[in-house]
Amino acid sequence: MSTGDGGDVRTSTRRREHVAVAASVLFLAVTLVFAWRTIHHDPDQPVHAPGPGETSTSSSPRASPPTWRYDPVAVPAVTTEQLAGLPDATTDTSIPAAPVDTDRAAGTDGAVVHNHTTVVVYDRPGGTAFARLPPTQAGSATWLPVIARQPGWVRVLLPNRPNGATGWLDATRVEVARTPYEIRASVIERRITLWYDGRPAGLWPIAVGAPSTPTPTGRTFVLASITDPMQPYSPVILPLGTHSTTLATYHGGPATTALHTWPDDSVYGHAVSNGCLRIPPDALTALRRIPLGTLVRIDA
Repeated sequence: MSTGDGGDVRTSTRRREHVAVAASVLFLAVTLVFAWRTIHHDPDQPVHAPGPGETSTSSSPRASPPTWRYDPVAVPAVTTEQLAGLPDATTDTSIPAAPVDTDRAAGTDGAVVHNHTTVVVYDRPGGTAFARLPPTQAGSATWLPVIARQPGWVRVLLPNRPNGATGWLDATRVEVARTPYEIRASVIERRITLWYDGRPAGLWPIAVGAPSTPTPTGRTFVLASITDPMQPYSPVILPLGTHSTTLATYHGGPATTALHTWPDDSVYGHAVSNGCLRIPPDALTALRRIPLGTLVRIDA
């Protein structure tokens, strides 16, 4: 009997030990799962922050909601009277209130937008209206390159002074397209390159601005395409969204920098223009076919 009683006690002890081990393993597993979920927080789930009367048990900064999950900023209402009082964002105007591009050497993904009607330009999403953008520029449809986005908004380069002027547009008021082209011009090397989907598609020598009337540098865009039979030097002129930095006007115009040919091909490779980029006829044949709004990067 003593042997039997001893066997029952040992069996009961072993059972209790097995239960204790199993409970420990389960506790450890739950602890590890909780720790893993804490470290690898699901961004689609809200992070709990201590509420009123609660205290935080962590000394680390409190987690913030994911920055990529937020609603579009509302578009401020602008009355007809307010719209009428805003300046037009065109190559003929100067709008000091326009925010200036801070990344003048950067490229884009090729996105361009067109407004079919006059739209309001804001200094930031949900911010202050400072201009109105007409649907045409210099006789061509207004197409502008997109340099930044927020939900419901696009930031574009503008054609007015100061050079590098930008503004935010209500994305629901514009048509969005993409151009696979980009133009890169080098003032120092005095050449221009046409790129297509990230690959060079044409290279030509150019004439750039003289030292007293330098070609403005930084990113800009093809603003319009003008055929003017009254001038003898280029069958087509491609104005850009930038202006001379030394001339306020030129021949009565706003001193807009442009791409155009020149009757004397000896100028190519030299710094002799009033700021425009003079290009060979075969370069103009290629460049006049690219979409308006195409990015142009002019480096120094």
